[in-house]
Amino acid sequence: MGFPKFILGDNTDFPDAIFVVHTEFPRFIINLQDDSIEWLEEFDRQEEKDLLEESERLIREASGFYDREVSRYNEDN
Repeated sequence: MGFPKFILGDNTDFPDAIFVVHTEFPRFIINLQDDSIEWLEEFDRQEEKDLLEESERLIREASGFYDREVSRYNEDN
């Protein structure tokens, strides 16, 4: 079974948070409320440096996914 690249998530323990789960490498969960990221991978020092450079792009992609999903939801209602 394949998974989509991004998945929306919420949790009643964090009522103001909007989570986007990135299912491809590097896997992470981003909280769009404050752009905090929880990485689901282990990285060595060199990978961490490269990852910091890529983080901005990944945040933009996650935010774009969320905006697209919300606009599709609004179109249907």
